[in-house]
Amino acid sequence: MDEQNKNLILATVLSALVILVWITFFSPEPPVAPPADPAVTSSTTGSGTGEVAATPSITGETATAPTLTTSPEETREIALAKTARVAIETDRVRGSLSLKGGRIDDLSLNDYHVSQEPGSETVILLSPASAPEPYYALYGWTPASSGSLEIEDVPGANTIWAVESGKKLTAETPVTLVWTNTKGMVFHRKISIDSDYMFSIEQSVTNNSDEAQKVQPYGIVARHGEPEVIGFYILHEGVVRSADGELEETKYKNVKKLNPFEGGVGDVVKVETNGWIGFTDKYWMTTLIAGKDRTFDAVTKFSPTHTLYQTDMRLPIVSVAPGATETVTTSLFAGAKEWEAIRHYQDEDGISQFVDSIDWGMFFFLTKPIFQVLHFMNNLIGNMGVAIISLTILIKALLFPLAYKSYVSMARMKELQPEMEKLKEKAGDDRQKMQQEMMKLYKEKKVNPASGCLPILLQIPIFFSLYKVIFVTIELRQAPFFGWIHDLSLPDPTSILNLFGLMPWNAPDPSSFLAIFSIGVFPILMGISMWMQQKLNPAPSDKTQAQIFAWMPWVFMFMLGRFASGLVLYWVANNTITFTQQYLIMRSQGVKPDVFGNILSGIRKGKDKE
Repeated sequence: MDEQNKNLILATVLSALVILVWITFFSPEPPVAPPADPAVTSSTTGSGTGEVAATPSITGETATAPTLTTSPEETREIALAKTARVAIETDRVRGSLSLKGGRIDDLSLNDYHVSQEPGSETVILLSPASAPEPYYALYGWTPASSGSLEIEDVPGANTIWAVESGKKLTAETPVTLVWTNTKGMVFHRKISIDSDYMFSIEQSVTNNSDEAQKVQPYGIVARHGEPEVIGFYILHEGVVRSADGELEETKYKNVKKLNPFEGGVGDVVKVETNGWIGFTDKYWMTTLIAGKDRTFDAVTKFSPTHTLYQTDMRLPIVSVAPGATETVTTSLFAGAKEWEAIRHYQDEDGISQFVDSIDWGMFFFLTKPIFQVLHFMNNLIGNMGVAIISLTILIKALLFPLAYKSYVSMARMKELQPEMEKLKEKAGDDRQKMQQEMMKLYKEKKVNPASGCLPILLQIPIFFSLYKVIFVTIELRQAPFFGWIHDLSLPDPTSILNLFGLMPWNAPDPSSFLAIFSIGVFPILMGISMWMQQKLNPAPSDKTQAQIFAWMPWVFMFMLGRFASGLVLYWVANNTITFTQQYLIMRSQGVKPDVFGNILSGIRKGKDKE
């Protein structure tokens, strides 16, 4: 076995092994149609109690906020109709806020649909407490235990607010709510929204009594029931928290394992200067943001009684002197994790680590620049598939010096073939002597037999990083290419089992055993491109090597056939460019690859075996 073939086989087998492990342990079942997003489903899988979330028990000078129990309603629409509401309407979102509790509990994302089918519903992010799947934001105050205020003297979950100004919440017109208690205190809540997904919540309290009062403002994002999650190992779904430069992610199952306290489990983290906390799905996020240079307690909580997940932002206690007004302004992000939008909030508003709410993974030093290049090229070209091809060309250009050395070394080793054959005859069965003579020959001719492996091995982290980008970024969701590829984040929808739609039956369901054979056009092109790349060199004389080489392209074709079509597109482009580079470099070194001759030779050997 010559060193050139040995190294190529080693690199190819290692690549196949890594991808096989990836598929076995990390890859979810690939859908043939867009899966229902966790925030979109309308099945009655929620807790069914209708109990509005409360702040967790807080030690010191605070008490718990009130709760509100209602009967679960039949549909989301019925639940919305049960309370007086103020409409929310911008170019990007629509919904309403409830005057009961002043909750932001009805929000849909105008730019995103459940599927690409005509007339598909828009993605619903937030729903009211008595809807099938409650998910909402709630703000309020708690009285300090040392003061004279009772829990009914501060606005909470069941407070009925009045509209002081604003008929509709838009990007241009905020809405101000007002509530007055029986002890001379007036509470205002001014809610604004920008042109994307950021709400501003300005809470103020005016003390018209003769006694100083202490109150503590809070914000809550609550989620009832067990959220539907994709359950993919490399994707985080659950609580996400940034506290003074430290990002922490806690999956829903791990929230249940936090520190026990009365009524449930949870933890409290003190944030000194900059932080935020909330829930993240694959593409959507709802987070409470205290603001730069503001101290608060970030609370994660789970109540098993009501299957209630909750994140709280507890701000410092405010002392309100007689005749004085105190105001606290915080923010709420509720929307899609669009890179440009959240980067703007991070850079312009100083929200630390906000871009990292996108799950970039352990290869973040690759996934971030890869995505930025894709995003730039997509904005420039207007097609994400072409952007992936452009990215492939750029990566190949960056790796070209290394590839050039590799292919030059391979070409020189081709020149050494006659001398290596003589060494084999001379050494006979003495393998040690053969190895010594070969190493001596490599040293004399200045050839590195291992250089052929490195370019292939470098493709593995790039491949995984691109896979991560395609899987987690919303910019790739439902991104079309050309022809039959309408969503690059999903597998090629065509199938060889129905002749790519020509036969009058459907492709197998992705959950069936036959799905692995249901490969589309692009996976087949990937297999062919790998096969053509092999044919730049004659088949190894060793039968075992020849069999491995013969099967490898088709094994890869089926292994990667159900991966996202954007990833397979990258692989096809990469193979095509690699073939072209290797062919031209070998020609420049005086080696003339006989591609068609090698193909015919392989066919003849196959017939001889028969």
